[in-house]
Amino acid sequence: MAIPKENMEVEIMSTKLIKPSLPTPNHLQNYKLSFFDQIADEAHLPLVLFYPPTNNTNYAAHEEKIEQSLSRILTHVYPIAGRFTEEDSVNCQDQGVKFVKVKVNSKLNEFLEKAHKDVNLALLCWPQDTWNVDETNLLIMPIVIVQITEFECGGLALSMSHAHTAMDGFTTFTFIKEWTKVCKLGIPAEKIDFLSFNLPDIFPSRDLSKLLLPRCPQEDRMDAKLVAKRLYINEDSISRLREQVGDLCFKPSRVEMIIALLWRALIRASEKKHGHLRRSLIGVPINMRPKLTSLPQIEKSFGNLVIDAPVKFVPGENNMELKNFVTFIRDTVKETIIACDKTSPDDVVAAVANLYNKSFIAPEWGGSDEVDVYTSSSLCRFPIQTADFGWGKPCLMHFGSRHNQCCWLYDAECGNGICVQMDLKEANVHLFECEDDIKAFFEF
Repeated sequence: MAIPKENMEVEIMSTKLIKPSLPTPNHLQNYKLSFFDQIADEAHLPLVLFYPPTNNTNYAAHEEKIEQSLSRILTHVYPIAGRFTEEDSVNCQDQGVKFVKVKVNSKLNEFLEKAHKDVNLALLCWPQDTWNVDETNLLIMPIVIVQITEFECGGLALSMSHAHTAMDGFTTFTFIKEWTKVCKLGIPAEKIDFLSFNLPDIFPSRDLSKLLLPRCPQEDRMDAKLVAKRLYINEDSISRLREQVGDLCFKPSRVEMIIALLWRALIRASEKKHGHLRRSLIGVPINMRPKLTSLPQIEKSFGNLVIDAPVKFVPGENNMELKNFVTFIRDTVKETIIACDKTSPDDVVAAVANLYNKSFIAPEWGGSDEVDVYTSSSLCRFPIQTADFGWGKPCLMHFGSRHNQCCWLYDAECGNGICVQMDLKEANVHLFECEDDIKAFFEF
């Protein structure tokens, strides 16, 4: 992965392991992964939060507080201080979360001005360990890596990268939200209790060879040359978009409309590249915690409990009207939830395996070079922009690990607009940017 430098020097000041403040009891030291952990993507997913200079962003004054609060919260979220084993489990012997402190020879306001134009600069604030991650090194890495990047004249960035095999977005954002509370309020370790660890009991790990089709060889992640582009759609443009979608039998959400617009633009860009319309598949993630109605005990479960609804475009069968794309998304998400909302956990697993076999693994869909495959993720309405460790609220954010083509949506820092981060193959970026839909509704 090429890391843009922009004449910036990154200096690692210190590296340490933050361990739980209380030892993990013996009976908790072997944490089994669940079925949903097994099918999660093998990647480290970094999240970068930027904190502008204020009177409180002198990190040296907060260093002890943030490290101690992390140590305290790890006593509750003990698996992330462990290490993966080769037996679909985590060895929880308090090996620790890697904690890196870095300095950059740039002022934060100058950095953010450049990063708004080239969001790839945020890679400088990622832990270097996570730049090139695959199944060969995932097992030997810490499950969570935290990096603090200090800028000249104040301001800093906090990056947290987590192994997707251990935790999904719900778990990550819940952890960060609670960590900020522990940091600001000084909550003692024995009173920290916000997640349950029951998914491996409800959905134990399985022999996937008996459930899932063999995966087709994927393009090497190192050769994909994915780059990120940051777009912004303001409130007025969202209103215009709603008018263009027109009347439907339901009121589509902002996220549904924007993903539909982005996906149609990607399909049209692919048509220009290949000279004909191609089949396209986009995964729309669903947090199943509130959806599995017969299992209310999973509402706050640690781990992975997200599945992707496979929305499919077939030339000749689906027309190109925007309202149809919105309807595809709504209907597929609804059908996916109904198909997977079973009374028995075994039936849930069977339904999810069937869904993946027919779509994301199937040779004629996710495993075909003749199909354009994308993923999407909406972080809108997650409380990430209130992640105040004592430095105020964060501004520009950055997501993902650049291992598949993805559109990330999140609430803009000001107003009711939405920011979009598009992770695309470098060869596809220009065609996408030139699409009429993109030029009509988004600002770069």
